Amino acid sequence: MARVYANPEQYTAWTGQPAPAGVERLLARASQDIDTALLTAVYDTDSTGTPTDPDIVATLADATCAQVEYQQATGDDGTGAAGQWDSVSIGPVSMSGRRARPQAAGDLDLAPRAGRVLAAAGLLPGVIW
Repeated sequence: MARVYANPEQYTAWTGQPAPAGVERLLARASQDIDTALLTAVYDTDSTGTPTDPDIVATLADATCAQVEYQQATGDDGTGAAGQWDSVSIGPVSMSGRRARPQAAGDLDLAPRAGRVLAAAGLLPGVIW
């Protein structure tokens, strides 16, 4: 079972906005994104891989909420497909120049704010503390 680092109430508190429809699914997918960004991070966990330090728990919740907030702002539905083209038409199908995507661990489109939250906690790859 995949870990989910934030709940709808935390998302609402983070953004100050009501949670969007399907927020549980969005938070689950964003949690997977955060796991990808933390591929080489070291922190204490329990037997299920869930962090045990309350500060790390809070950091991962904030980063997850920031990831969903970013995806909502960019029109992404959690699949990573949004924002990949400069222009798209439906009929008779027209796609234009593919946009360069931000690079992060695992070719992840990590929200800038999520990256800052993780970096401040010393959790991003390459951070030694």
